[in-house]
Amino acid sequence: MLQKILAQVMICFYNDEMRTPARKPGKYTHLKPDPHLTETKFSELKNKLERLKEMSRPRAAEEVRRLAEMGDFSDNAAYSIAKGRLRGINQKILELEDHLKHAVIISAGQAGDRVKLGSEVTVEINGRQKIYRILGSSETDPSAGIISHRSPLGASLLGRRAGDRTTFTRTDKTVACRIIKIE
Repeated sequence: MLQKILAQVMICFYNDEMRTPARKPGKYTHLKPDPHLTETKFSELKNKLERLKEMSRPRAAEEVRRLAEMGDFSDNAAYSIAKGRLRGINQKILELEDHLKHAVIISAGQAGDRVKLGSEVTVEINGRQKIYRILGSSETDPSAGIISHRSPLGASLLGRRAGDRTTFTRTDKTVACRIIKIE
């Protein structure tokens, strides 16, 4: 009897039919991830998905199976924790699959006369020149000069040409900048 139940549980885990607990949504729960990705980020996410499917989920399912054999589920805290871990892995797999399915690849190195996603832009702000690369929100690193197209500066630069002036708002003030060069 126990073997039959365990077989049904394992089938359920591998078919992604597990239910996730209903929790109060967080502040950013409703936001979908930015679909704009470079090819590098796309393959990084694809590799992560592969690792989750081929390594993490089977290990977690095996752990749940092993702990289920210990008997009473109501007093088995380790079993509950392992089940929660497996649910989390399954949820992450679903999110990654959805993100990759809707991904829009940013083509690199296409210089043009207007700023667009993937452009490297030299701007002058307060007399200082800075170089920024405009990418999707999931790849930002302001300290390395990579900003999001959704950031105040990134949004104000999109569609502009070299020589154009634009303004953007920081938390407490409006800042003016001039586009020097687009690559």
